[in-house]
Formats: sequence, structure tokens, C-alpha cells
Amino acid sequence: MTLVRHELRQGKTPFLIWTASIGFLLVICIFLFPEMKGQMDSVSDVFASMGSFTQAFGMDRLNFGTLIGFYAVECGNVLGLGGAFFASLCAVGVLSKEEKDKTAEFLLTHPVSRKRIITEKLIAVLIQITALNVIIYALAIGSIAAVGEDIPWKEISLLHLAYYLLQLELAGICFGISAFLRKGSAGAGLGIAAMMYFLNLIANIADVADFLKYITPFGYCEGADIVSNGSLDMTLVSVGAVMGIIGVLLAYLHYTKKDIH
Repeated sequence: MTLVRHELRQGKTPFLIWTASIGFLLVICIFLFPEMKGQMDSVSDVFASMGSFTQAFGMDRLNFGTLIGFYAVECGNVLGLGGAFFASLCAVGVLSKEEKDKTAEFLLTHPVSRKRIITEKLIAVLIQITALNVIIYALAIGSIAAVGEDIPWKEISLLHLAYYLLQLELAGICFGISAFLRKGSAGAGLGIAAMMYFLNLIANIADVADFLKYITPFGYCEGADIVSNGSLDMTLVSVGAVMGIIGVLLAYLHYTKKDIH
């Protein structure tokens, strides 16, 4: 597992920066809730009358006067976008960077198969994503307890599970893309994450675009759906899992045959 440790050391600084940034924003949102709690009823009424904007973020089905309603929208956006960007950036350059940094020749001269290289790099990506989510979940629970609110364990856990699965799906897709790149591309990772986010907004606004929820992982991370149903949409989760797995399989198929310079 030498390569896993090497990847984790290389990714330590970005991991700490992204974890600290997402965690800080999440904690700030939670600590703001008690101050804003008394004003949330009127805010909910305002949001409920904003038409397409309200539908895009599911605010017409959530009560901002409750912690879970506030958390699903405000903290959900922080965790959703922040986690998606981190997972995509983490995975999209992990295979291509060897050619970009001119270290491929050195790496491939070692008595290690390409399949093992792919596997250990994938494990490193999964460890970073999992660690980020464990830390963020602990910060969220600790912050809710610190402000004296009751912890809605089921809803909070489901929301965090949904965003964890989202990150795994995007990581799988970007991992597959990484096998085809030669110079790495942070822009590709960020672009995919942003595109998926906006596809979900479009699906929420226009009924004719509802099929987009089967394309974007943000479709099964809708806070309003999770809170109201008390569960994840396993059909959408399954479709997302297949897309992530296909990305990983493409990485194995292409990278093992790729002419690496």
C-alpha cells in the first residue's frame, strides 16, 4: 500500500483546506440558526412565493423555522457543492498527473502492475472522501448539540449519506475521465460537478426536464425529498451507483492499455 500512502501525503494539503473550508461554513450556518430562528416563519412565507426559484431549491416544501428545514437548504448547499468539487478534483487528476508531472516512467519501471496502480490510487481517493465526510458529520452533530437544538438523527444522517454517495459517484466518473487525460484538468472536474448541480436545478424548475434527475447525483440529494419521505430514492441511487462503477471500469480498461509517456 505504498502508493496509497504516497497519494495521501500528496493530497494532504488540499484535503485539509477543503475539509476546513466546508466544515467552517457548515458550523457557521448552524450557529446562525438560533439567531435567525424567530424570523424564519416570515422568511419561509417569502421563499414560498418566489415561484421557480423556490422550486429549484425545494424551499417550498421545507419549513425554515425548523433546524432540519434550515439545515437541508443552507448546509445542504455548502456540503453538496463543496463536497462535489472536492471529490471531482480529487479524482480527475489522480491518474493523469503521472504524465503531467513526468513521473510516469519512474512509476512504471517498478515491479507493480498497472491494475495495482489504479487500485491503490482509487483507494486513496476513497479514503480522502470518506475521511472528509466523517469529519464534517462529526462537526455538524457537535455544532447542533452546542447550540442546544435537538439532533434530528435520522434526517441528518440521511442527508450526509446522500451527499457521501454523490461524492463517490462523481469521483467514479472523474476517475474514469482521468484515465483518458494526459495533463490533468482541474477544470474538467469542477465543470462536471457544476454541470450536475445546475442540471438538478433545471429538473426542479421544469417538469419536462424531470428525467435529468436520473443523470445528476444531486437528484437523490434533494433535502425536501429526504426530509419529507424519510428515505433516499433508491432508484436514483442505483442509477448513480451504476454510473460511478462504469467510470471506474473505464479507468481500468483504458489505463491498462494506454500508451503512457
